[in-house]
Amino acid sequence: MMSIRQRREIKATEVSEDFPAQEENVKLENKLPSGSISILKAVKLDLTLFQEVEREISFRTECGLYYSYYKQMLQAPTLVQGFRGLIYDNKTESMKTINLLQRMNIYQEVFLSILYRVLPIQKYLEPVYFYIYTLFGLQAIYVTALYITSWLLSGTWLSGLLAAFWYVTNRIDTTRVEFTIPLRENWALPFFAIQIAAITYFLRPNLQPLSERLTLLAIFISTFLFSLTWQFNQFMMLMQALVLFTLDSLDMLPAVKATWLYGIQITSLLLVCIVQFFNSMILGSLLISFNLSVLIARKLQKNLKTGSFLNRLGKLLLHLFMVLCLTLFLNNIIKKILNLKSDEHIFKFLKAKFGLGATRDFDANLYLCEEAFGLLPFNTFGRLSDTLLFYAYIFVLSITVIVALVVAFHKLSDSTNQQSMGKMEKGTVDLKPETAYNLIHTILFGFLALSTMRMKYLWTSHMCVFASFGLCSPEIWELLLKSVRLYKPKRICIMRYSVPILILLYLCYKFWPGMMDELSELREFYDPDTVELMNWINSNTPRKAVFAGSMQLLAGVKLCTGRTLTNHPHYEDSSLRERTRAVYQIYAKRAPEEVHALLRSFGTDYVILEDSICYERRHRRGCRLRDLLDIANGHMMDGPGENDPDLKPADHPRFCEEIKRNLPPYMAHFTRVFQNKTFHVYKLSRNK
Repeated sequence: MMSIRQRREIKATEVSEDFPAQEENVKLENKLPSGSISILKAVKLDLTLFQEVEREISFRTECGLYYSYYKQMLQAPTLVQGFRGLIYDNKTESMKTINLLQRMNIYQEVFLSILYRVLPIQKYLEPVYFYIYTLFGLQAIYVTALYITSWLLSGTWLSGLLAAFWYVTNRIDTTRVEFTIPLRENWALPFFAIQIAAITYFLRPNLQPLSERLTLLAIFISTFLFSLTWQFNQFMMLMQALVLFTLDSLDMLPAVKATWLYGIQITSLLLVCIVQFFNSMILGSLLISFNLSVLIARKLQKNLKTGSFLNRLGKLLLHLFMVLCLTLFLNNIIKKILNLKSDEHIFKFLKAKFGLGATRDFDANLYLCEEAFGLLPFNTFGRLSDTLLFYAYIFVLSITVIVALVVAFHKLSDSTNQQSMGKMEKGTVDLKPETAYNLIHTILFGFLALSTMRMKYLWTSHMCVFASFGLCSPEIWELLLKSVRLYKPKRICIMRYSVPILILLYLCYKFWPGMMDELSELREFYDPDTVELMNWINSNTPRKAVFAGSMQLLAGVKLCTGRTLTNHPHYEDSSLRERTRAVYQIYAKRAPEEVHALLRSFGTDYVILEDSICYERRHRRGCRLRDLLDIANGHMMDGPGENDPDLKPADHPRFCEEIKRNLPPYMAHFTRVFQNKTFHVYKLSRNK
């Protein structure tokens, strides 16, 4: 497991206050000549800055961008000024003032910075470790929520313990917090797990009124916090709304409880919209349109759950069609009224991903070519099988799916056959509402994970819950033993406890020593070229200088140097996506004067070129960044291989390669001011 070594920063002006043990060094400094003291202080300051940069660049890509706002809030003279700096930010996107609290989900950084400034911990804990420990603490809450959910479903704490053990032993596939700490999902998923646990309890029958109200409050708070901390919240909750819709339509869930949950989702999103200064993208979400459509359609079809099997099936299909049409209608109306285009790249990506038409759209192809947005790799199942999780999950899933199909068929049958149905169900497993909810939940999120690898963390964590519940469920073992004619009440008790205990012993024997070795192993992030670049920027460029480059690198520039950016990795805004395409022409086949004009239109003073992008080999041909730019520009791609017949040879060579030859047309607009093995920095001339 990756951990970050804590280094105490030594501030030359505060040595005697913060580090009393170093008083002898201070006395020694007092005996030195003033010039020597200055040199010593300068060396200490340089060492501190070097260590800080080295530590901060470990927050890669968008992680660095989010952490920079936490750092910005801490460095502000007052909280009010820090808050104002986020609302009127002119450094994240050059020549623009944007409201970061509206655009991004960074309220968690604001809250944490306030907490750090208020609590008396500054002398004992550095800001970066307060941030890291808070997120690791949230992961502990995450595991606790999984434990509780499994316990609620099975009725035994042993199930929760097995779910927690499986989550930890499969952490490569259940979480990314070890390597990408500030990611929004690492903030959001613990609250999502709490919400699922609360919904599982809420769906139990015969709850006391007070318990029901308190559970609804827990669901609302966790849903709100989940929505506030992750920009993809609406897509995750849309899947959840589909679960509720399925169960409600099949009469496997009390309609009143489903209505409450629909309402909580809508209310939470609207409240987030208000808190985020009326973020219009939230209002245009499919989730709000879908939930409203479900509630309207239900009012129009009051007798949905009556009649014969074929009658009810026809009504159900009509209901589904009505909800779908209403959802698309409402969503299009809202987007036209608000002129929303923020999420159009997602729909282009989905259209191309599922084979509904090829696209040359740069943004859609950027997602399609990333491994994280591809299909779930087959080796994932090998790792999950090593811990026996996948085998247990398939075993439990198969049985519960069969039961769900039988129960759903009975629910749709003629109401006159309810008595015979009741007799029939006594000999089978009755599917409880909370079990049905978690079953459809795991199936839908399983399909999502299989189609998009980045979403596997939603599925694999719930896989631990569902598999452990099934192995400890008396109903599952009763059905299984009856099917093989070995049913006895004592055998159910033996199986539901002995099997989980044996798996726990196996996990401890096989994986515990390795986990202890990883915990004792101390690793550090090492990237001297990036550290050298950041130090050069800090020392040799004006504080107000504007930098252009790749989204990932510029996030680090923002964090480590505080310089102004042309673009950044938060890719949810349509104008930012257009900006990024324009800046990325530095890797396309464009004339130097064209690239210069594009960069200067955003106020760029310096541009950073990366050899790892210009000469990229990580992706296959057609998925390299330079290929995506060539295709979008209508140019033929480099290297051996086929090109679409309508693509034409470019009129100019590739900018990032040709600029290194120091030819006059390039030198007239760009002057190289820094170079190492990875990066080349050019200063732009100001001539028109």
